[in-house]
Amino acid sequence: MSAVLIIGASSAIGSALAKHYLQLGEQVVWLSRFAADFTDPKLCIIKAPDLNGQDEWALHQDFFSSVINTLQQHQVSVIFNCIGWLHQGGELKLLPEKSLSQSSALLLGKTFLLNLELPVLYLQGLWPYVTTTPQLRYLQLSAKVGSISDNQLGGWYSYRSAKAALNQWIKTASIELKRSNKTAALVSLHPGTTDSLLSAPFQRNLPQGQLRTTAQTAGYLAAVAQQLHSEQSGLLLNWDGKVLSF
Repeated sequence: MSAVLIIGASSAIGSALAKHYLQLGEQVVWLSRFAADFTDPKLCIIKAPDLNGQDEWALHQDFFSSVINTLQQHQVSVIFNCIGWLHQGGELKLLPEKSLSQSSALLLGKTFLLNLELPVLYLQGLWPYVTTTPQLRYLQLSAKVGSISDNQLGGWYSYRSAKAALNQWIKTASIELKRSNKTAALVSLHPGTTDSLLSAPFQRNLPQGQLRTTAQTAGYLAAVAQQLHSEQSGLLLNWDGKVLSF
């Protein structure tokens, strides 16, 4: 039986995905800096190091080699990367910009580190597995606000830009992937508005029915993964599987 790898598994959506697949009786490889707050005999936990986006992935080659060995042992066929960041509370409050004047090097740096550099670092580190595993499906969580053609409201400069760059990176990597693994699919995936700490400050005035529970989101995303095929590689997909414009 194949298994699922969830990168950033301690996030709200990542944890919900883990629980969803475990309920289906599938093996789940949990990769995060934080352990799961539940136990299951089919749950394999890998503790992630504090990767710095400024480092070359080669500096962490032993870690990625170990992860790849685990993926091979469990015959992982689906990978979700759930790493992402939007805001920070506390004394050093960081929020998406409503205007250009609110942009800062600190906000820009952290937004790109967690929404672009770390996802890219993981894709690069796992590339030997991605390029050689038949029928592999790699779903990188992104955001619809990263779509340039869909941007009609403005604002959120750093977050929009980081997600747009991530979508471009996944698209470009998918072209390279086709040369070595024509059966694989590598896509960006918009999870929709989910009730989580990430979306909590921005849930006011949402249209009725737009906000979903983490369990609902996990079910939708798992369905997209189940139906994903190699011809869709490189696309930006919505939570319901529909194609979104870049």
